[in-house]
Parts: sequence; structure tokens; C-alpha cells
Amino acid sequence: MSENKLSATDKSPQVVPYSVLDLAGVIEGHDIATTFSNSVSLAKHTEKLGYNRYWLAEHHNMVSVASSATSILIGHIAGHTDTIRVGAGGIMLPNHTPLIIAEQFGTLATLYPNRIDLGLGRAPGTDQLTAYEIRGERFHSPQHFPQDVRKLQHYLGDDNYDGKVRAIPGEGTNVPIWILGSSTESAHLAASYGLPYAFASHFAPTYFFEAIDIYRKNFRPSDVLQEPYVLSCVNVIAADTDAEAERLSTSLKILFSGIVSNKRKLLQPPVASMEGVWTAAEEAAVAQMLAFTFIGGPEKLATQLSSFLNHTKVDELMVTSHIYDHRARLRSYEIIAEVLKR
Repeated sequence: MSENKLSATDKSPQVVPYSVLDLAGVIEGHDIATTFSNSVSLAKHTEKLGYNRYWLAEHHNMVSVASSATSILIGHIAGHTDTIRVGAGGIMLPNHTPLIIAEQFGTLATLYPNRIDLGLGRAPGTDQLTAYEIRGERFHSPQHFPQDVRKLQHYLGDDNYDGKVRAIPGEGTNVPIWILGSSTESAHLAASYGLPYAFASHFAPTYFFEAIDIYRKNFRPSDVLQEPYVLSCVNVIAADTDAEAERLSTSLKILFSGIVSNKRKLLQPPVASMEGVWTAAEEAAVAQMLAFTFIGGPEKLATQLSSFLNHTKVDELMVTSHIYDHRARLRSYEIIAEVLKR
């Protein structure tokens, strides 16, 4: 089995691998250059802490997210780290042609061998007007997502050396492909293609259990994966005390309240209380979106995360932490690593 192939047996039966999703958040009072600097700092920090992957996600036309040029940012992070896997969680494939993504990620895989992951989603990663600006006449391309995944596999594989159209670089790199999901549709595709499945439970928890059940029950072994492999992304806000974690978590709650109310802002400083910050309806909507959010000190988190892992049996846990203060964010990832190593 090559180094780029996955197996559910690759992980320790005692310790579930843990990884990072960085949404390259833009912080109130700071510029985007600071965001990128903080991302490099976090990647180096989590690499030392034993995190498995560091993923960035494609978003567009969002004032609080600076990862629109995802492949460039992946290269930047990979160039400042040594061992941690770096990748896309994900690339919104309908925004691009498979050939272009094969060339971009083939280039990354050539520069950083056996360290690049390619997660693929079918959503636009933005609003419909911006999606049209990105896709133009290809606006309805999501319906071609299954075929485009196959094309991408073909371009990155070993068997297209005599093709009329080839990905150079890219061909033969066999960059690991993941299917991303926030609904059940992607679960069927990941299962039928025999690919690892990453679910966006950090903001779309509604279909999580149904989706991973569909994926596991319908999984077909492939050349790259013999058993189903589920990665779940969750929000975690950790601090040395429960009270401090709750305070820090208000930045996350304000961010999601802005999404619900369509009044998006940069990541705001924490507040003493959410009273008066959101309406009852916004609070209820945010609570639903943040169903898989874990907030607390080490002991509380140990109980919460252990329960989640035992109940879901996921193969890997990916953590995203919207925390205003960068030092507090670094400390949060330290605590998470300590808890998950127990």
C-alpha cells in the first residue's frame, strides 16, 4: 500500500487521530495579513502537538473568511511546516474544472510529497450571485459532480499517460481524495466510490448520524480504501476553566448569530454575556447549528469528547476553534490534544 492510501487500520485503536480545520478567520481590529500569519503559527503549533492534518476550506465573498484562494494558502502552510498533512476541506469542485484542480494539487503534491489531501464538496461555498460570477455558464455544474470526481481521479492517477489531455504536474501523484458532506447525498457518493468521508458536523449537524450510517452500510471497497473511514469536524473551545471557555465561546456564538441574521461581521472579541446580543430566535437557530460544539475546561471536554467518540465511532476527529485571541486559540488546541491523548 502506497503512502497516499488510507486504511481504517492505520490509526491506533486507542487514540483517534485528531486534526485541524482552519477557516482563516479575519479578526475584528486586524487585517488579513494577520490572519495568514496566525494560520502559519497555528499550523506549526499543532504539528508539534501531534495533530494529523491541517485543512483549509474554500469560501468566497465572506468578510470573515480569507481562504478563497485555497490551493495557494495550502502551499503557504505546507511550506512553513514539515510533517503535518495539509489539504482542502474542501475544494468546491463545481467552481473549477477537474483538470485545473488536478494541476494545482499535483503541483502541491510534487512540492510536498505524501503530505497533501484533497477534500471535495459540491456546494458553492458562497451565495448564489457570487457562485454565478465564479461559474458563469457552468452555473449548473454541481449536477456533474460525480463525473467530475471520476475525471479528477483519472487525471491524478497512473493510467492517463497516453491520454490526449493530461495533468502535468498531477499525473501519477494519486493525491488522496475525500468526499465532503453536510447531507445524505454525499454519503451515497463516498460509499459507492470507496472514498473517505468527511462530514461538516461543525455547522450542519442535522443529517450527521443518518449520513454516516448510509456511508458505512453502503461502502464499497476501492483501490485506495478497504473499509469505511469517517472524519467528523466539530467546534471545540477549550480553556483552563469552564468559565473561561464559556467566555471565549461568545465570539463563536456572535459569528453564527451573524450568519443566521445575515449580518455578517469579522470575528468579534468575547463578551461577558450573550444577553442582548442575540434574539431568542437567533439563539435557537445557532444552538441547532452548533449541536456538535464542545466548550469547557480539560475535565469537562474529556467527558464530552469521549462520549461523542464512543457514540459515533468516527475514525478521525477534526477540530475548528473560532477564538478571538490568538494565544487563547493556541492554548485551546493544546488542551484538546492533551484530552484526546488520554
